[in-house]
Amino acid sequence: MTLHIFNPEHDIALASDLSNFTSPHAGRQLRYDLGWLPALWAEDGDAILVDNSELAERSWFRIAGRLKRSTSAGNKQFLTPHQLGTHPGFSHISPWGWDKALKAQLLRHGINKNLLPSDNQLRDIREMSHRRVSSTLLSQLRFAGTVGESFECQDAPTAISLLNRYEHVVMKAPWSSSGRGIRFVKEQMLQEGWLYNLISRQGSVMVEPYYNKVKDFGMEFYSNGQGTVNYLGLSLFHTENGAYTGNILATEERKKETITRYISSNLIGIVQERICTILGEELKGKYCGPLGVDMMVVSNNDQFLLHPCVEINLRRTMGHVALALSPADDDVQQVMRIEYTNNNYKLRFKRL
Repeated sequence: MTLHIFNPEHDIALASDLSNFTSPHAGRQLRYDLGWLPALWAEDGDAILVDNSELAERSWFRIAGRLKRSTSAGNKQFLTPHQLGTHPGFSHISPWGWDKALKAQLLRHGINKNLLPSDNQLRDIREMSHRRVSSTLLSQLRFAGTVGESFECQDAPTAISLLNRYEHVVMKAPWSSSGRGIRFVKEQMLQEGWLYNLISRQGSVMVEPYYNKVKDFGMEFYSNGQGTVNYLGLSLFHTENGAYTGNILATEERKKETITRYISSNLIGIVQERICTILGEELKGKYCGPLGVDMMVVSNNDQFLLHPCVEINLRRTMGHVALALSPADDDVQQVMRIEYTNNNYKLRFKRL
């Protein structure tokens, strides 16, 4: 039996690097309201850790009925933290993402430490989640038809010199969450206090030229931790100021058709295979689990180019959720959003 966990505060916890980490209210609320999400990919008989099992069951049965999965909806177990210590046992634990805070939480609730990553493994996951790794991968994915530069600056003057060179840049914290820690900066807009504080806290800042984005998308993968990374599918999503706002639910063929309006299918295939090869070696012995690579189509001098690595997410992503929900019918396309209404987060769908 696998224990699945939706811990959406993972990126912030990773940045803090603390075992005794308290998530912001929004993260706690999101986990409370949508803790049932792993039921979408959990196998029959698996368990999902939630804060409120009755709420999770109601939410899951409602979604399962909508997805015509009602026959198997009752074969998922929803467990609260205080039930973990008395449960007969799990063979595997699959969270949204691994960090010190989650490990400490599970230990407090009686989970066998042999099911949890070691401190060295957690250190590797955190280091591989640093945006310098995305920058390195980007440099290895530069082919004809691609664009993208990224620089790690360990002091403010170096970052400011890049701003002066490019005039419009994106500054990113090495570790951050869904738009937090990302600033779109022009020369007259730089808040030097934010920059100096960020470098003091996290040791550096990533600086990238601003590109004229046409479309966000990503590729979703799974690493077996033994040198193999498998491609799972495309993710078409929307962002506002770097923050996630929703995913398109469509067949793989329809999603690929959307991207190949701008970028050749051959280039997409080359980048996909190259990522599998590079990350297979990089993650060997360091990370086993889902991951995603965010990309974008950009307009440059009247042509469309591929930015092949905006960011690596060394965790499950909303793109993986979208893949679990993607329709088999090529005529059905929907937008999946997480909306905050009436003091609660809900998963919403709108047909296109």
